[in-house]
Amino acid sequence: MKVAEIRKQIFAAAAIAGISGLALVGCNNSANQDAANADAGAATEEKKTIVIGTTEGDFADMVRDQVKGELEAQGYTVKLTTFTDYVRPNLALAEGDLDINIFQHKPYLDTFKAENNLDLVEVFQVPTAPLGVYSGKKKSLEEAYDGMKVSAPNDPSNFARALVMMDDLGWITLKDNVDPLTASKSDIATNPKNIDIIELEAAQLPRARDDVDFAIINGNYATDSGIKLTEALFQEASFAYVNWSAIKASDKDAKWVKDVTDAYNSESFKAYAHESFPGYKYPKIWGEGQEAEAK
Repeated sequence: MKVAEIRKQIFAAAAIAGISGLALVGCNNSANQDAANADAGAATEEKKTIVIGTTEGDFADMVRDQVKGELEAQGYTVKLTTFTDYVRPNLALAEGDLDINIFQHKPYLDTFKAENNLDLVEVFQVPTAPLGVYSGKKKSLEEAYDGMKVSAPNDPSNFARALVMMDDLGWITLKDNVDPLTASKSDIATNPKNIDIIELEAAQLPRARDDVDFAIINGNYATDSGIKLTEALFQEASFAYVNWSAIKASDKDAKWVKDVTDAYNSESFKAYAHESFPGYKYPKIWGEGQEAEAK
C-alpha cells in the first residue's frame, strides 16, 4: 500500500474517533443539563405545608382562629405545634421541625441566637399583651404619693421595662444615655417620690396587688389572672417588646414567608385582633400607638 493511502486511512480513523468523542461529550453535557434543570425545578417547587410553632395561649389562638383559615384558602396545609417553654421553639426552628415560630420579642431572639449560634431572622410583629401599670391600693395615677410602694417583675429584662415606664410617668428619672433594654436600679438618677420598688417573680405580681400601691404586671400574667388589659392605668409606649415571628435566614425570600406575613397583616386579621385582643400592643407597621412611642 502506498504511503499516501495509509496516511488517508489514519486521518479518516482519527476524524471518526473525534466525531464519536464529540458525540459522547454532547450526550454527557445534555444529561448534566437535564439533571441541573431537574434540581432547579425541585428547588423552586412551591412549599405547601407550613409548620407554625407558638407558645400556648393567644399566639396559638391567632393561628387556630384566623391565620390557618387564610392560608388554607390559598392552598396551604397549616400545622400548629405549641410549646410551654421559651427555649425549645427556637431550637426546633433551627433543626427544621418548624418552618416559623411566633412567641418572642426581638431582644430575646437576638440574645438567644447569639448564645446558641443560630442563623434565625425576625420577619413580622404580632399583637402582644404589653407590660402595664395596674391599680393596687391606689386606683388612679393621680394618687401617686411620696413613699409609695410599686411592685415590678424581678427578671432583668422586664425590670428594665418597668423602670422605663416609671421614667415615662415622671416617677423616677433615668441617667442620660441609658440603654432602655438593660436599665437597672443603678441607672436611676433621681427618685423624687422616694418610691419603694418591690421586685417579685412575674407570676406573683397579680396576686400581690393588694400589698402595694401600684403593680407593674406582664401582659400575659395579667390576662392569665383575669385582669383585662384595658384596666391598665398606663402601658409601655415602646414597640421594642412587641413579639416577632422568626424563620431560618435561608427562607427569608420564600413565597410562603410572604404569604404568612400577608396573612398576619391582612385587614381581616386586624379586625379579628382588635375584637379578640383589646388592650394589646399591635405591630408597629399597623400605625397604631405611634404618638405614645414618640412621646
